[in-house]
Amino acid sequence: MKHAYTIATLVCACLFASCADHYLVDGSTTVHGMEGKMLYLKVYDNQDLRTIDSCNVMHGKFSFRGNVDSTVMANLFLGNQSLMPIVLEGEGVSLKIDEMSQSVSGSPLNDSLYSFIRRKTQIDNQLAELPRMEGRMVMDGMDHEEVMARLRTAARDLNFQSDQLVSNFIRQNYTNVLGPGVFMIMTSELAYPVLTPQIEALLVGAPSYFLNHPYVKEYLRVANENMEKLQQQ
Repeated sequence: MKHAYTIATLVCACLFASCADHYLVDGSTTVHGMEGKMLYLKVYDNQDLRTIDSCNVMHGKFSFRGNVDSTVMANLFLGNQSLMPIVLEGEGVSLKIDEMSQSVSGSPLNDSLYSFIRRKTQIDNQLAELPRMEGRMVMDGMDHEEVMARLRTAARDLNFQSDQLVSNFIRQNYTNVLGPGVFMIMTSELAYPVLTPQIEALLVGAPSYFLNHPYVKEYLRVANENMEKLQQQ
């Protein structure tokens, strides 16, 4: 099953924001392998993932109902497999999973998150297409060195677009759960916590709400320690 946003890397963020006492998630899936399986909603809590709800998939349908202290960005798990993020913000939302994509709709933050994920997925798909383009261009008779030069330029441009998309989205959502949540997704792709130029640029002008988020704060602490060790080597 392909996932809309490098789903294996997706992790959860918990923020104390606006009051959101009750959540309702109604989901459906056309993925046959999910029938009868247990799904879990998990949030980031105290540097770990904590399960806040669970349910079975029955006849392609599932639902979560419960209470949270505040708006949270959670993640949907199938067993130990992370499937997709979802914001619990005190409104009923609709969740759909098929073989090619996942989506959540029905609340402002989820609409914003999945608009971002769709655009990110488009760029990721374009990057994934580049190796196949190489073969087609060579088969069409183009010089291999010219082909590689064009593909390197295309890859550089697409990676720049991806970095800008992620950075701008985080900045636009510094003061709600989406900013720290997508920061967590971005940094989970790194081998270990480190301060990249992209991360350092995000810290410039970042508000305390973002910097004091438990995940962000801990990541920066460990990243600074790692950077000091690298400089001493």
